[in-house]
Amino acid sequence: MRDKQPNKWIYQSVYYLACVLIYTAVLLRSILFYKGTSNLSLIMGLLLCFLILFLVENAFSKRAGGWFSVYLGIQSLLVFLMIVKSNHEDYDYISLLFAILGMQVMQGLNSKVGAVWIGLFFILFGYPFIRFEGVREGVIRVLLFGSVIIFLSAYSWATSRAQEAHTQNESLMHQLQAANLELESHSNTLKQLGVARERQRLRRELHDSVTQTIFSMTLTTQSAMLLMERDPSRVGAQLERLNQLSQSALTEMHILISELRPEQQSGSGLAAELRWHIDNRHFPEGLTVSLEVDGDQALSLKDDQGLFRIAQEALNNVVKHAHATKVCLRVHLKEPYWIEIEDNGQGFNLEVVHGGGHLGLTGMRERADEIGWSLNILSTPGSGTCIRAEKNYPPGDTA
Repeated sequence: MRDKQPNKWIYQSVYYLACVLIYTAVLLRSILFYKGTSNLSLIMGLLLCFLILFLVENAFSKRAGGWFSVYLGIQSLLVFLMIVKSNHEDYDYISLLFAILGMQVMQGLNSKVGAVWIGLFFILFGYPFIRFEGVREGVIRVLLFGSVIIFLSAYSWATSRAQEAHTQNESLMHQLQAANLELESHSNTLKQLGVARERQRLRRELHDSVTQTIFSMTLTTQSAMLLMERDPSRVGAQLERLNQLSQSALTEMHILISELRPEQQSGSGLAAELRWHIDNRHFPEGLTVSLEVDGDQALSLKDDQGLFRIAQEALNNVVKHAHATKVCLRVHLKEPYWIEIEDNGQGFNLEVVHGGGHLGLTGMRERADEIGWSLNILSTPGSGTCIRAEKNYPPGDTA
């Protein structure tokens, strides 16, 4: 975290350095051209007004939200007046002041509004070029000086978006730390209920999902920073990738936080607990989750807790891997007791999964064994998945 803060300082330094160089070039050029003429005092006065407004803009914008648009209008008028009052020899340099305004526009406004302002700048400095130098020469000048304005504005926009992405990255890191603290706060409860292994599983999920996503976000942010210097046109794709990663991290956080809820209270029942979980769990858009309950006989607290965790893990797998649009939980609370979780997702090859040692499915089998239930998994690629847990009965008993 320490080595990222200087990046913001570097971006601001480059921005102010560009502004100082442009303004200084215009100032010196104007002094040389208007020395000994009646226009010198007028141009110097307008340049001084431009500088004063530039220096106080940030302070006024924090106090009044609409000030920035007023500021841009006044500054644009000042630059246009300098172009009009010039000797038609210095207005090309004066038009570069619009590059300073373009950089401010892309830092202070969204891209669409910024594009409108930059289009207005093109009109204000393009009109004198075409009027005084003719259409052919004027268009060439507009393209030349306009490219400078667009490049600096695009650089300013890219750095601004990168800083916002960095801020979001830090916010997600704080959420990650908060989730870790919440995990720690529940450790005693998990130990009292004899599920210390659950705490280890959650930590593994936190590392394998959210931490890896945050790491990918960090790499994407650094890549965007490098592209801003080498190829600004590719920064947009990196920022879109960063947005996708942030959405994925938030989804993973919702999954983990929902699992931090303590075990269901005695007497609430498996059906009620599953219904509460479905109603309060964050599911991706486009995924419908339904619950069907047949019977009302009560199971033991141990069975309720084990089956709830099996169903919870099955839903996690659907969200993460199945790409399903529908999942149905069926609970049969009369003999023979069973529970099913079925989705219409992409399915998978059971032989490959068994060979790969997937911990989620292994954990469900272990939970079923602990409560004396059997677990069967039916899945084929492209045909969805059905996970069914059935209560085992001693030989001779009938269900």
